[in-house]
Amino acid sequence: MQIVIIGSGNVAFHLAKAFMLSQIPVAQIFGRNEQELKSISSALNIPFSTERLEKADLYLICVSDNAVEGVSDIIEEKNCLVAHTSGSLPKEILKGQYRKASFYPLQTFSKAKELKYSEIPFFIEAENAEDLTILSGLASRISGHVMESTYEKRKYIHLTAVFACNFVNHLFSRAKEISDSQEIPFDYFLPLIDETVQKIHSVEPKKAQTGPAVRNDRRILELHEELLQGESLEIYKTMNHSIQKMYEL
Repeated sequence: MQIVIIGSGNVAFHLAKAFMLSQIPVAQIFGRNEQELKSISSALNIPFSTERLEKADLYLICVSDNAVEGVSDIIEEKNCLVAHTSGSLPKEILKGQYRKASFYPLQTFSKAKELKYSEIPFFIEAENAEDLTILSGLASRISGHVMESTYEKRKYIHLTAVFACNFVNHLFSRAKEISDSQEIPFDYFLPLIDETVQKIHSVEPKKAQTGPAVRNDRRILELHEELLQGESLEIYKTMNHSIQKMYEL
């Protein structure tokens, strides 16, 4: 099977690397950012182009959500399979006359961070059973966690991921602002963060909750509010209200 990856960002890089490590050949990486494409090509020994899109049996579109539709329109092949890697878009966003699918890896991707690809869940959707088998087979060569998913289900998968990853990371950023303001090394908080994440591998998140809000400790809550201002204060109040509402305090 001739495979082309379209994109030069984090998802494109990691998907190409996962394929390479699983001995799945990638014929080309195509995109607009020549510098990033050169970097991926050099690291993974995959040909790249910013001008000529190779013919392929499978195109994987690994670009930002707002670019997927426009990029999909450049694929002129009709007897091919095209899948985007978005968690929040339907396969119908793809505009060509080819067969349409989605190939969603559930993970946060940064080029500088090594990943265990075998642990990444893949959610697959296609127009017919044959294409579903093709994509599931590819994903299964990378990971042991492959699942068929409708668009309706995938929307909730992506929403859950935003709460569990993007929002949590934003709270890390806010926490670092506070520690930096008092010249406290943020590294000192990493064991606490690591333990918090590890705990939910064995304890349901709701049962693992600790802190002044779940204890309804008004003295501490009010003290913290006096130390904060602006958006951080609003986040603090909102989070505590949500915790107390969950536990009906």
